[in-house]
Amino acid sequence: MAYRELFAPRGAKGFTAAVLLARFPVGMFSLAATLLVTSLHRSYSLAGLGGATVLVTIAVVGPWQARLVDRHGQTRVSVPAVLLATLGGLGLVLTLRAHAPTWLYLACAALSGVGPNTGSLARARWSFLHRGDEAVLHTAYAYEGVVDELCYVLGPIAAMALATSFSPLTAYLTASLLSLVGILVLATQRRTEPPPAASPDRSTRTRPGGALRAPGMPALVPMLTAAGCVFGTMEITTVGFAQAHGHKAEASLVLAAYALGSGLSGIAFGLWRPRGSAVVRLRWALLAMTVTLAPLPLDRNLWQVALNLFVAGFATAPTMSTSMGLVAELVPENRLTEGFTLTTTGLLVGVSAGTAVGGWAVDQLAPGAGYHVPAAAALVALVLSFRLRIPANRPPVGQTAGESVCVQ
Repeated sequence: MAYRELFAPRGAKGFTAAVLLARFPVGMFSLAATLLVTSLHRSYSLAGLGGATVLVTIAVVGPWQARLVDRHGQTRVSVPAVLLATLGGLGLVLTLRAHAPTWLYLACAALSGVGPNTGSLARARWSFLHRGDEAVLHTAYAYEGVVDELCYVLGPIAAMALATSFSPLTAYLTASLLSLVGILVLATQRRTEPPPAASPDRSTRTRPGGALRAPGMPALVPMLTAAGCVFGTMEITTVGFAQAHGHKAEASLVLAAYALGSGLSGIAFGLWRPRGSAVVRLRWALLAMTVTLAPLPLDRNLWQVALNLFVAGFATAPTMSTSMGLVAELVPENRLTEGFTLTTTGLLVGVSAGTAVGGWAVDQLAPGAGYHVPAAAALVALVLSFRLRIPANRPPVGQTAGESVCVQ
């Protein structure tokens, strides 16, 4: 019943399909680019430098672009952005194949990172379609959390499958094409597009930091960065662990087990009608994530890891959906896309940092050494969540709630 209500508005299914098409490549790009660089240049350092450049671009351009989306509308901003990102991706391929100077490769990598944040666009549309309906919005954020997890986990699997079956170039170009087509199709879904805000409200206008200055956001963003570190470390450590045990191809199945656990819990979480404080629910979810990830370093074979990750996945979707639901309570309506983008950017920063730490641990310590990081990162996220509190008189979701959540 909950999901029927979610997709009931006219146009909801259409925009969801378009966003899914544009969103799936998010999980493909990093691994596809790494495989492409290493296949042409045999340099993990160059691949890491390119990935870091993309990350910096997303961190700098993303919130600014989201602010433009809130001000001028999704279509007017996202279409030029995805066209520029596609050009950057094509330039990246050409510079690698031509063995062009490193600075030119990095410039193209930076341009490829200016694409729109599709998850933020989707959540803003749900907030517009179901404005003021907390129960349905809870389902919407749970659904989006499931989609996020599936994209982050299944995206690398798809990239690896395309790279091994065809070529790394095929994997990268497929991701670019899906992203471009998805955003262009989304641009045709005007019925569900939130109207642009004529101008920021007075409270936002006096705060130079925009959505990041909303009470509670300075705690929520770094908390999600720590959570992102969990995912990044887990992915690369699992690949290294599988390779060390002679089962590199099975790494995708292990990561799929994690996605399955997260997906099942996310669907069930969306059907549940929550009561009480969202912050308390978030803390319980983070505690569950910490506890279920703690045994990972003790696993001795790949199938023990798969079972462990399947169980750990059940804590992931509730964590993500509750976090994104908090954004809708923290940030004024005319800054929603910016707020969602900030949290997603924090998550991506954590994924990249976790990948770097996990890769170093696999190379320098032991194949399974990186498995110590996820539980530690989840614990950090749990500690950071205690900086959030919600007073009993908070306004309902869908209203400006800039003062309803505070950082202690």
